[in-house]
Amino acid sequence: MQLPRDPSNVTHVLVAAFPARLAGAVQSVLAVMPDARFPPAEPFEVVEVQGETVAIPYRIHNEEPETGGSERPLTETQQVILHCLYSRHSDGRVRQRHPEKILASSEPWVVPFVVQLAGEYVLQILDTIGPGVPGLAAPGSADRRLYGEFIERNPDLFARTERRVVSYWSCHYRWKYEVFGTYPGSALMEAFRSSRVEGSPSRA
Repeated sequence: MQLPRDPSNVTHVLVAAFPARLAGAVQSVLAVMPDARFPPAEPFEVVEVQGETVAIPYRIHNEEPETGGSERPLTETQQVILHCLYSRHSDGRVRQRHPEKILASSEPWVVPFVVQLAGEYVLQILDTIGPGVPGLAAPGSADRRLYGEFIERNPDLFARTERRVVSYWSCHYRWKYEVFGTYPGSALMEAFRSSRVEGSPSRA
């Protein structure tokens, strides 16, 4: 898969954020989402998920669908897809409402959305991720292997995420957390780094 060349083609861009086998499910989700006010924002994070390349949009601008507004209820997988997409919303308050709906998922295609959230400036999102993925800090857990494999295969994304965490702490939260090690994002990055060893393909 190549990076979407035309961000105005919203369907193509958002389908490209998930493995090809989920294309039909993503289109069902898009059918219940209001039309976007603006096309998804670049840059796209191009990452590998179990040998397949996907491109996660930096931001989307669709309003949230009304609860119960669809004649055909979304399946469990479709609901997770919807929450993944809205975790990339341009409004931080919208982004904050959706992470807890995806953190418990063991689907590999959810992981890049969670790692992206770890690089957010919204402190409440950071506070949600650790408790939402309890196995992340447990050696040998399925969560550690899941996230570790993704980070091992996508070191550039993880490096950018770490830089964002440090930058947001320095710009917005240094007054509250004088030492970076006490900032919630610091512990989260350490958990991700530790999981990377267990997720190495050589240990699979």
